[in-house]
Amino acid sequence: MLTRADFLSLNFVKKEDFTGSHKGIRFMLHMETIEEEKKLKVYLWSEPFGFEATPDDEKISELFAFSEDGLAEAIDWMNGKYEYVKNKKQPT
Repeated sequence: MLTRADFLSLNFVKKEDFTGSHKGIRFMLHMETIEEEKKLKVYLWSEPFGFEATPDDEKISELFAFSEDGLAEAIDWMNGKYEYVKNKKQPT
C-alpha cells in the first residue's frame, strides 16, 4: 500500500515529473495546467516498462487538485486501482 511517505513534495512535481513503482505497478505524478489552474495528473500502468515505452492504452490516469489534499486523494485512488493495474500485465 502506498503512503504519503512514498512521495516527494509537490514542489518537486512543479519542476519535473515524479515516477516510481510499487509491487508490480508503476506511477507518474505530473503537474498539468488546465484553464490556468494547476492540477495533479497521476498515471498508473503495469511493469515492466517505463512511461515512454508503454502504449497509452495500457495506462490509466486521473486528475486531482494540486495540493496536499489532492495528493492524499491521488494516493487513495492509486491504492484503489492497484489490483486492476497489476492484473493488466504487459507482454514481455
